[in-house]
Amino acid sequence: MPDSVASASALPLHGKIALVTGASQGIGRSIALALAAQGARVALAARNVEKLEAVAAEIQAAGGEAHPYAIDVSSEASIKDVAKTLVSTYGQVDILINNAGITRDGLMMRMKRADWDAVLETNLTGTFLITQALLPAMIKARWGRIVSITSIVGQTGQAGQVNYAASKAALLGFTRSLAREVASRSITVNAVAPGYIETAMTEVLTDAQKNAMLQNVPLGRAGTEQEVAHAVAFLCSPEAGYITGHTLDINGGLHMQ
Repeated sequence: MPDSVASASALPLHGKIALVTGASQGIGRSIALALAAQGARVALAARNVEKLEAVAAEIQAAGGEAHPYAIDVSSEASIKDVAKTLVSTYGQVDILINNAGITRDGLMMRMKRADWDAVLETNLTGTFLITQALLPAMIKARWGRIVSITSIVGQTGQAGQVNYAASKAALLGFTRSLAREVASRSITVNAVAPGYIETAMTEVLTDAQKNAMLQNVPLGRAGTEQEVAHAVAFLCSPEAGYITGHTLDINGGLHMQ
């Protein structure tokens, strides 16, 4: 982080307001740290406020600015309340990172309707609602960056995850369609699709399971949360102003298209 106003103003995202959903841990936390390091003022959103406060403290200790906001992206009322608060507090949100998501895995024949609904409501409808709530201010400002975190399984499919894969695949169409709608207002809309990334979720895998996955990764290793975060930060930067409707794969070559 910069230690002077002069150096801070030279950062690519200086003065920009960024909202990161699912920012309490994992990839969302790393994205928040990366955007703050580029000078953005970061609104951290998730259900666990205690964890958000820890991330905010980490950013502030490094010289950045971040504030926690409790949100449930499966609740339209919660989304509207937070969006209203953010616009009231900051005037607008320049950067939106749709990262919050859940899984409710199970084979298709045994999957409960409640598990299908919960995943689609959180991963897809939640993204739609928070984007819709913050888009008017971006349009008025004639500048914005929207990045949604999808997944390699939205491109390849995954047994036992028809609900999750469907939600992530839908985000690809959402991204391309919205990109066409708002491009004339200098708002870019992109997606990032991580593959096998080292997270708390993958730490529980056995060595045999990890090795089996890595056999299909040309680069021969898992990716890191920071590598995903750097890709997101790039798509939010001025240098990425001519990229929209794109899905950036972060998967070590596991899936190429």
